[in-house]
Amino acid sequence: MLSSAHQDVVKNTLQWIEEMVVGLNLCPFSFSVVAHGQVYYSVCDATTDIHLKQFYLNELQRLLGAKKKDIATSLLMFTKGLDAFDDYLNLLDWFQQLLEQAELTEHVQLASFHPQYQFDGMAADDLSHFTNRSPYPTIHLLRQNQMTEVLTNVLDPEKIYKDNIETLNKLGRPQIEELCPWGK
Repeated sequence: MLSSAHQDVVKNTLQWIEEMVVGLNLCPFSFSVVAHGQVYYSVCDATTDIHLKQFYLNELQRLLGAKKKDIATSLLMFTKGLDAFDDYLNLLDWFQQLLEQAELTEHVQLASFHPQYQFDGMAADDLSHFTNRSPYPTIHLLRQNQMTEVLTNVLDPEKIYKDNIETLNKLGRPQIEELCPWGK
C-alpha cells in the first residue's frame, strides 16, 4: 500500500501520461499498456547511493520477474535530490552502467523524463523538451523485446519524434505549459 504522498506522485504521473503521453499521442505504444493497466509505478524517496541502487535493482527484478501481461513496463519516479537536471542525468548514467554490468541491456532499456528535461544542442525555450518533461524525475524501464516487437510495425521510428515536435508546436507554448506546468 502506497503512502498518501506516494499516491499523489502516482496520480500526478498518471495525469501526465493520460494528458500528454497518451492524450497527445507522444508515444504511440503507450495507449495499450496504460489501458490494460500494465504499467507499474514505483516511487523512490531515497537519496543515498546504496538505497538508490537497491531500489533500482528491486524494480529491475520486479519487471523481469513479472509476466508481460501483468507488468509490461515500469516507471520509477524520484521525489528527492534530483531537482537539478544534471544530477538526474548522473543517476541515469549510473543506472545504465548497472544495467550493462548486469548484462541486462538485451532485456531492458531506459527512457528518461524530468521536469526540466533539455535536449542537448537545442535552445532552452524549444518546445521539443516537453516531449520528455514529466512531473517528477522519472526513469522508464522498457522491455527490450517489447520495443523491438512494436518497432517492427513502424516504418520510420524517427518520424515519431518529429511528429511529436510538430504536435507541440501546433498546440503552442501556452497550451503546453498548461498541460505541463512543472516544465516552465
